[in-house]
Amino acid sequence: MEGNIAEMGQFIGAGIACIGCGGAGIGVGHVAGNFLAGALRNPAAAGEQTATLFIGIAFAEALGIFSFLVALLLMFAV
Repeated sequence: MEGNIAEMGQFIGAGIACIGCGGAGIGVGHVAGNFLAGALRNPAAAGEQTATLFIGIAFAEALGIFSFLVALLLMFAV
């Protein structure tokens, strides 16, 4: 009985940790949408802001990868 409750806790914790993966998707969409809105308002400045776009997307995706890593650790290592 104890093992089943502990295993259930691992899976619940992993599911909660994966919420960050969805948050990363929302963050990437937000960054790309704001870049597109700014590029449509001022097309001349869009080329200069492309590096900032990729940095923002990389940070958002890194947080999603970290939350996925935590979920995997909770499922298999704990």
